[in-house]
Amino acid sequence: MLAYIFVMANIEIYTRSWCGFCARAKHLLESKGAPFTEIDIEATDRGPEMIQRANGGRSVPQIFIDGKHIGGCDDLHALDAAGKLDPLLHGAA
Repeated sequence: MLAYIFVMANIEIYTRSWCGFCARAKHLLESKGAPFTEIDIEATDRGPEMIQRANGGRSVPQIFIDGKHIGGCDDLHALDAAGKLDPLLHGAA
């Protein structure tokens, strides 16, 4: 009998609590069963870190999968529509 082990990628998402785009991005990840680390830049004062990691990106969300900057909510949804998100989430890309 073969056993399959699915390794999920390390996902970090910088957010703000009141951000609708953040909620939409988190919902997509949750619908795929992808665990993520949420970093609320207002509650943690990690905005400067986010800006540096996102090469100057100041809007939220800023999403990183296995350390690679994906972009924001629209970028995440575009990857999904193109069939490229699931391989990233499973560490295959």
